[in-house]
Amino acid sequence: MDKRVEPLLNQRDQIEARIIQCATEVFSESGFAGTSVAAIAEHAGISKQNLLYYFANKQVLYQTVLDQVLDQWLERMDILADPTQEPEQLLRSYIKAKLCFSREQAHASRVYAMEVISGAQTYSESMREKIIPFLKKDIAIFESWIAQGKIAAVNPTHLLFLIWAMTQSYADFSAQMSLVLGHQPLQSADFDEAEKLICELVLQRLHCK
Repeated sequence: MDKRVEPLLNQRDQIEARIIQCATEVFSESGFAGTSVAAIAEHAGISKQNLLYYFANKQVLYQTVLDQVLDQWLERMDILADPTQEPEQLLRSYIKAKLCFSREQAHASRVYAMEVISGAQTYSESMREKIIPFLKKDIAIFESWIAQGKIAAVNPTHLLFLIWAMTQSYADFSAQMSLVLGHQPLQSADFDEAEKLICELVLQRLHCK
């Protein structure tokens, strides 16, 4: 590659990353329908025309945001596939990773949650294509553990649904939790307590060996 081109590509990547981050924050607060390109551009500190140079329209930008959110979320699902560790360690790591995502990517989690709650009309096909292969792989891992007597029999699909719900709620419903706890935002200790309790509930049910 021409060395004169590389800095331009890096600059473009940086601008696109900033736009995506700002779009994620605005979408998480106003939803797709309530968000305008102008609002995202203002939040990113660029003109609307400049933003449209990088992303053709709001739909394209929204799709890009959701793609990035889901890809980051799915990265955490790979944890269970490590054959060198036992179920207890893998599940602890999995729960911790999901809570870290809720803490560090709260806006991203809320954008995804809002899309799902609205019926996923924009993103349902992408969800099927991306989530189902990962889910099937994790289900197979749980079934293997059950067959080997490493964990108690359980419906793996619904167990994963429950883990997702418990961990993601610390992003999607953080405002309610903060209101009840009396401090804003949620603190490190809140996530530590959540991790400890969720792990305890899951591992006790599975009788991990």
